[in-house]
Amino acid sequence: MTASPWSHARNPSLADDIDFEIKGQELQFVEIELDPGESAVAEAGAMVWKDAAVGMTTVFGDGRGAEGGFMGKLLGAGKRLVTGESLFTTVFTHNGSGKARVAFAAPVPGAILPMKLDELGGTLICQKDAFLCAAKGVSIGVHFQRKVMTGLFGGEGFIMQRLEGDGWVFVQMGGTVVERELAAGEELHVDTGCLAAYTPSVEFDLVSAGSVKTMVFGGEGVFFARLRGPGKVWIQSLPFARLAGRVIATAMPMGGQNRGEGSLLGGLGNLIDGN
Repeated sequence: MTASPWSHARNPSLADDIDFEIKGQELQFVEIELDPGESAVAEAGAMVWKDAAVGMTTVFGDGRGAEGGFMGKLLGAGKRLVTGESLFTTVFTHNGSGKARVAFAAPVPGAILPMKLDELGGTLICQKDAFLCAAKGVSIGVHFQRKVMTGLFGGEGFIMQRLEGDGWVFVQMGGTVVERELAAGEELHVDTGCLAAYTPSVEFDLVSAGSVKTMVFGGEGVFFARLRGPGKVWIQSLPFARLAGRVIATAMPMGGQNRGEGSLLGGLGNLIDGN
């Protein structure tokens, strides 16, 4: 198991101090080990298996108990609805003695990345469907892109997930994942659909893919994501939208390829992207 360095004698406002192990290669799952009273929160339907001592409770929002009362829970659920997720999450709590385990799987081929939020400054911004599970106490919120052009053509639109707290969170990314540490002022250009996550200190904007000829016939869309450091960036090689587009193109060859998975404009976006 990969152990957390925190002591269990901790401030109760902190996230639960869970242990875990990630198993598998292309189709991974994370196995979380809980001590009595510890909890993990996960997307509905993500569980693979659990020990009998682990109880399940479906809750509004991100499962942070009675924090904020009914209105707090309602607001948390509303944030999840805005990001395209279910209103509910499932909380798994160890109600017995000794150790107990519960496992969660990613729905697409790729990688499950464990992120310790206190080591990232307490916040991670990621694509809308990236969250898989976390230690109870992690906040699952909304991040809005403030610039109109970035929201329209930035791959994930105006709305992304904002994960906040101090504990472990597990995010799912497609294909092979690369982590880049950007120095202050250093720029990186990424296909908009391949941008998986970044820390808030990174400036996220768009840059033109090049000349009109390149944009129309290059097959990479109109814009790249321009990321300017300092901070960390995670890049995925196989966005789910790209995988789905290839499957659809294979099943219906006349439909053509969908290389513009970042566009929110549907068929118009495909036209702009050169499809």
